[in-house]
Amino acid sequence: MRKKVAIVFTGGTISMKIDPKISAAIPALSGEQIMSMVADIDKYADIEPIELARIPGPHMSPEKMLELSKLIKRLVARDDITGVVVTHGTDSLEETAYFLDLSINTYKPVIVVGAMRSNSELGYDGASNISAAICTVISEEAKNKGVLVVMNNEVNAANEVTKTHTLTLDTFKSLEFGPLGIVDNDEVIFYRDITKHTYIETDSVESRVDLIKTAVGMDSRLIKYCVDTGAKGIVLEAMGRGNIPPLMVDGVKYAIEKGTVVVMVSRCHMGRVLDTYGYKGAGRELRQAGVIFGGSLPGQKARIKLMLALASKENIKEVFEKDRYK
Repeated sequence: MRKKVAIVFTGGTISMKIDPKISAAIPALSGEQIMSMVADIDKYADIEPIELARIPGPHMSPEKMLELSKLIKRLVARDDITGVVVTHGTDSLEETAYFLDLSINTYKPVIVVGAMRSNSELGYDGASNISAAICTVISEEAKNKGVLVVMNNEVNAANEVTKTHTLTLDTFKSLEFGPLGIVDNDEVIFYRDITKHTYIETDSVESRVDLIKTAVGMDSRLIKYCVDTGAKGIVLEAMGRGNIPPLMVDGVKYAIEKGTVVVMVSRCHMGRVLDTYGYKGAGRELRQAGVIFGGSLPGQKARIKLMLALASKENIKEVFEKDRYK
């Protein structure tokens, strides 16, 4: 008996074709049209297609992510559903995948997949990526691994993967640890497992969270503007180990005094933040001021985590720093 897989279509390049009027790619393909290009998939699973949206990646929003999360929760609660595949635009794919990873607690596989080439381009990779995602979602070994991203025959964890290149098919990589596994000859092979998984229980999201990347000579203007215009949280992409220009310190303290949660991560691609240094603007001063350390998360994922943490009843500091700061 074949397993049943729900595929939720949200749009993205995987659904795009060139519009001759503007000579540029736009979302155009329905879920049925996309699946018609996935050869012989009925030999592996029964597919239940669900059209949620037909939008490009940059049009995704926290509210839409929450809607998607709630839909997936309903799907995985069904006894007849083995797992769920989500098609998504690659520009924001890692953020949505991480949102789902944090907000859904299920042993059933949930896979997020996209494409780097539209259907109008030679070498359209949408069909092969969906095939690999389905082969992964029906695998017994894919259970209890959280949300996975399957692209270019590689399987990556949502909490580790990031988009690294604007063009190449192998753009999604887990830079620090490498992929969890691969899809080879329609079989998923896992090389390692996820040892820690964070779940944040909430049925809402706080979208008023801003992200600020630090650079030499920056001051407190952006931070104070975010606070004064209603930000409930701010994520700082700090330099190196977790340090900021000295003129930004007053802004950080201003935000915390006003009740705005400040989380700090590094703008480096790998490694966690730590209060190693003690000079003006360094991690030790920021920790003493009340800044929460975001471990090794990139800024865009720390922002997603803070959105959910703010909406939950959990201790925000513990959500970010448990098992990440000693």
